[in-house]
Amino acid sequence: MTEQILSPENVRLATRAAGRDDAIREAGRILVDTGAVRPEYLDSMLEREGSVSTFMGNLLAIPHGTNEGKDAIVRSALSFVRYDEPVDWGGEPVRFVVGIAGLDNEHLEILSKIAIIFSDDDSVQSLVDAGSAEEIYSLLSEVNDS
Repeated sequence: MTEQILSPENVRLATRAAGRDDAIREAGRILVDTGAVRPEYLDSMLEREGSVSTFMGNLLAIPHGTNEGKDAIVRSALSFVRYDEPVDWGGEPVRFVVGIAGLDNEHLEILSKIAIIFSDDDSVQSLVDAGSAEEIYSLLSEVNDS
């Protein structure tokens, strides 16, 4: 992975989402808007969620596309949206929605880095308490380390 996986413009703060699918669309739109994926990847993300939940625990969901959707990935990237109000994710509260697109199985390494951050309760609390998208980006900067 030579390019930055998470860039500052891919980190957003939001008050609320109308529901899980809207949160997935928002995370996916960031990936589309920054040129990491083509628009059809959003459908792939929604399709994946319909077959298996991407809720990971600790207020985190990591929506990503199906294997068939990989053709719509232009480059590996993350989007990160923190919601002030929890999103109902199949009965589980989610405050962090991390959209992921990975070329050539890079998504496995990216997922591992996100999992390490979110396995630490203090790190999660720091992300909850962060006052700006810039502060969140700084807290997540290790996902860009190769």
